Amino acid sequence: MSFDSFLSQIKSKASELKTDVLKFKNKDFLNAAMAGSALIAMADGSVSAEEKQKMLKFIEGNEALSVFSTSDVIKAFSDFIGQLEFDKDIGEAKAYQALGKMKNNVEAARLLIRMIIAIAAADGSFDVTEKKVAQKIAQELGLNPADFEL
Repeated sequence: MSFDSFLSQIKSKASELKTDVLKFKNKDFLNAAMAGSALIAMADGSVSAEEKQKMLKFIEGNEALSVFSTSDVIKAFSDFIGQLEFDKDIGEAKAYQALGKMKNNVEAARLLIRMIIAIAAADGSFDVTEKKVAQKIAQELGLNPADFEL
């Protein structure tokens, strides 16, 4: 496969994600996406200022999330991060509660886990700790982690 073909395939997948997200453009979906993103970002126990900026830049630049206003995305992400930093247990409970609202919508749940994995891999690494969090998120969404190579 040539590089141009590979690049075209990546752009096509990003476009598909955006089209799929448009189907679920609502507050519950946004909150679930940001809850999952925050859980992945906090997988190692903390998020440095640099990591927050990197994650926010990725979210702002992510074509699939561009269907939401940047301020809504940043606020939702920041709120979940703040809750996790203030009290990890309560923050996790709130994040998983937001994710749980998508459990009965298999199409939305599958899209969420794909987005969360993409965000986790944005830095070029998808480590064991992040995979464990992604597995837990998949299970919370009622999905089989093995379907996503987790």
